[in-house]
Amino acid sequence: MNIVENKVVTIREIHETALVHPGAKLGKNVVIGPYAIIGEHVELGDGCVVGPHVVIDGWTKIGNNNKFYHGASIGVEPQDLKFKDEKSFLFIGDNNIFRENVTVSRGTEGGGGETRIGNNNLFMAYAHVAHDCQVGSYVVVANCSALAGHVTVEDRVTIGGLSGIHQFTKVGKLAMIGACTKIVKDVPPFIIADGNPARVAGINIVGLRRNDAPPDVRNEIKRAYRILYRSNLSIEQAIEKMEHELQGIAEIDHFIRFLRSADRGICR
Repeated sequence: MNIVENKVVTIREIHETALVHPGAKLGKNVVIGPYAIIGEHVELGDGCVVGPHVVIDGWTKIGNNNKFYHGASIGVEPQDLKFKDEKSFLFIGDNNIFRENVTVSRGTEGGGGETRIGNNNLFMAYAHVAHDCQVGSYVVVANCSALAGHVTVEDRVTIGGLSGIHQFTKVGKLAMIGACTKIVKDVPPFIIADGNPARVAGINIVGLRRNDAPPDVRNEIKRAYRILYRSNLSIEQAIEKMEHELQGIAEIDHFIRFLRSADRGICR
């Protein structure tokens, strides 16, 4: 931004070959590269960088300081045969990175009409976020991994490369998904899941430590894990035992809430 004769001038760097619809709303200090396409209903926040051959279309609202690398397709129509050109949305927060050829679809009427992505996420090359997904913040989705429609991914999840997440599945906070993993049931918070079909491989201790979870919290999560996976109890019985035996800390409360909402069952 420059001030010229008491007037504020917004600096934008738009390549001469880019196609930006006059109806698009662009923030300050936006950079748009060669042959990029920005659709009519797109809102692009301050400081965003749109690389060459990127397409951003549909009713897509994007926050500040996001970066889109070569060939990404953002806010495109859902890959869903039930989609009938209804008005639907994509909302993206701040400070996200979308590497080469990442694809993110808008929502559908059957899923509430919205796909949402939070803040500070990294989507590596060729990752896919399908219609009606709800992705939190500080999530890493590695190369060629795909979230099918209606998937929920909570904060600080890591998804290894070449993994597939089945539609309507939920992945809990601070879970880690190993590379080449097939997820067809919900993955509880703080858990490592790996393999095809996915199997639980323990607690994401490294992730908990990196996110400054204190020792007493880690110990309670270990106790919850043993109750759920080592006591031969049903989910309902495990929840009841946790409520009676574990401290009422936020992480355990969240763990129990997640289990109560696990409509598809959980990874074992």
